[in-house]
Amino acid sequence: MRSFLSAVLIALAAVLVPLGAIATWARVEVADRDRYVAVMAPLAGNRAVRDEVAAKVTDAIMKNIDVGPLHASVASLIGGAVRSFTTTSAFRSVWNTANRAAHASVVSALTHNGGGNDVRIDLAPAIQQIKTGLEAQGVPFANEIPVEETDLTVVESTKLGPVRTAFRWLQRIGVWGAGACLAAAGGAVLAAVRRRRALVWVGIGLAGGAAALHVLVAIGRSLTLDGLPADSDPSAAGAVYDALTDFLSTAAWGVLAFGLALALGAWLMSRPWKREPPADEGASPGPAPAGPRDRT
Repeated sequence: MRSFLSAVLIALAAVLVPLGAIATWARVEVADRDRYVAVMAPLAGNRAVRDEVAAKVTDAIMKNIDVGPLHASVASLIGGAVRSFTTTSAFRSVWNTANRAAHASVVSALTHNGGGNDVRIDLAPAIQQIKTGLEAQGVPFANEIPVEETDLTVVESTKLGPVRTAFRWLQRIGVWGAGACLAAAGGAVLAAVRRRRALVWVGIGLAGGAAALHVLVAIGRSLTLDGLPADSDPSAAGAVYDALTDFLSTAAWGVLAFGLALALGAWLMSRPWKREPPADEGASPGPAPAGPRDRT
């Protein structure tokens, strides 16, 4: 019965590795606005993200101004100005502000049903900055550029059905999932008859759960990229997804390394290593021959 209970707890610990990690990520990383902004901030230096932002902003500006036969020349000028702007510290500030505002759409897309809850980043602040810069340079048509909402859609809400359901449950579990995983692993060792052998299987179970977490992150990435609008760049969306799930990837590698190290260490400790006797010692002496009195 103790061995059976230990096996059940080991299996439970393995299952709780991905669930606990994702639940902690959902509760601590995604739901917290400051953490979300901090995770997204480095993407202001990602080339794919900058190119996607520049393309969206340039298209939005050119759709709202009429320059007649000079359209191609003006589009080239605007595009150059936008690309130059995305390399400045001002863009990083605008990017952080936009993501702080976009956090509400992320939470809404992951918790509410409906097609109007897409994950979007409003680029209007970037357009305002570019318009101000062009006006300062004396570009004649710059004052005609309207500053209106221009969305960079990261993922469509209609493609998040299964993800949304799982996110709700995992958010409720929160950090308790990770604590339950540790409790199950410790209980498995305490309940086992052979605790060193149980440690080996606990390590294997944790490593297996970490591998499953890697698979789940990869599946989530595929679903996210499949849910992109047709005119979106998958490279930029992939960079956003990788940044958001970096916590999960790091946790998976850490648990995988710990589990394998635990299993290997426990296995080495449980081996009945025996040192062979030196060759010059020879065989152990047998019983002494019987003396005359013993023969009588």
